Amino acid sequence: MATNKKLTYQEALEEIEEILEKIEGNELDIDELAEKVKRVSFLLKFCKDKLQKTNEEVEKILNEMED
Repeated sequence: MATNKKLTYQEALEEIEEILEKIEGNELDIDELAEKVKRVSFLLKFCKDKLQKTNEEVEKILNEMED
């Protein structure tokens, strides 16, 4: 994604799915493959970090509600 807007979790998932479909369909040539695998790696880390941060925020809110 070459835009300057902030990447969302949903956009990252959609891009991962798009890349995986191209890989599974043998639509990528060898020159693109490494680049796309690298991008998927970045997107997966982004999603994992986003989920972890969201989980921490939810736990904090729930703990505050218990007090």
